[in-house]
Amino acid sequence: MIRGLYDWTMRLAGHRHALWALAAVSFVESSIFPIPPDIILIPMVLAAREKAWRFALVCTIASVLGGLAGYGIGYFLFDSIGKPLLDFYGYGEKFAQFQGYYNEWGAWIVGGAGVTPFPYKVITIASGVTGLDPVVFTVASIISRGIRFFLVAGLLWHFGEPIRIFIEAHLGKLATAFFVLLLGGFVAIKYIL
Repeated sequence: MIRGLYDWTMRLAGHRHALWALAAVSFVESSIFPIPPDIILIPMVLAAREKAWRFALVCTIASVLGGLAGYGIGYFLFDSIGKPLLDFYGYGEKFAQFQGYYNEWGAWIVGGAGVTPFPYKVITIASGVTGLDPVVFTVASIISRGIRFFLVAGLLWHFGEPIRIFIEAHLGKLATAFFVLLLGGFVAIKYIL
């Protein structure tokens, strides 16, 4: 199954609409989708190393735009759904305290989540819920997502074929490690937020 998915993404990487697929996955990952765009970015760079920087740029821009959509979800839907629930359970005051801490450290929180395997969509929505300054959110998102995607693309561009051989030889182990990190990010949410 993993091999089939890998082969499919390698074929997708060479497709004429690959950039649009990368942009779409990057956008929705930042607001609602649980799978990071690296799953498409990595095979695309391995399939066409000369386009690595373009792929990283598309990934970054689409991810930041998706992050702004996630911010909007948190900002616009919190009053109608989230706040009444917090008030019903008596957590309104605790949330106000959390909001203060979040906004004080918001740039670092967004920056950290943008670079790590931590589910970025949680941070984009939380940033909207807490009303984090949109400029701070956007700048932190551009920097962190840019670092992440350009670093991945740069390493793959530089090391190219040896990394491809390594990935193909250890695909099962790497997929397991990827899902453990992804799951770990969701578990961390439970204990951090």
